[in-house]
Amino acid sequence: MKISSLETRHLPTVVAALAVVPGVRQRDADSLPALERYLLRNPNLSVIAYMGRSLAGFVLSGHDGRRGYLNHLIVLPEFRRRGVATRLVESALDRLHKAGISKAHVDVLEENDVAQAFWSQAGWQQRDDIHRFSVVISGGVNA
Repeated sequence: MKISSLETRHLPTVVAALAVVPGVRQRDADSLPALERYLLRNPNLSVIAYMGRSLAGFVLSGHDGRRGYLNHLIVLPEFRRRGVATRLVESALDRLHKAGISKAHVDVLEENDVAQAFWSQAGWQQRDDIHRFSVVISGGVNA
């Protein structure tokens, strides 16, 4: 398995994977231009994994200067149960740590039991003391 920085040249493959992997809600914020902005704002923090020439998975990683955030940890079904997700998360957290970030968060859809089990088994703590609120500033309801 080869893990490297997720770069803008990888984004067409990433967008295609987001559209077909079960448990993911693809939003307007997952468009090619939006993901390009994300990578430019958070250089060398997101990572991608390949097994041979095949995309195995990726995770988007960034920070706001205080806290890190992981988004869309994706492992294609044929590469699951091989340690890909763990390696991607470790690499992303290492990169955040080197950027001076000491705590990270991840959002998981309530109905995504597979993701919830992964994060729990990985030692992440589910928060019951906060609620996420969102507002669409511009665009449609799918922003």
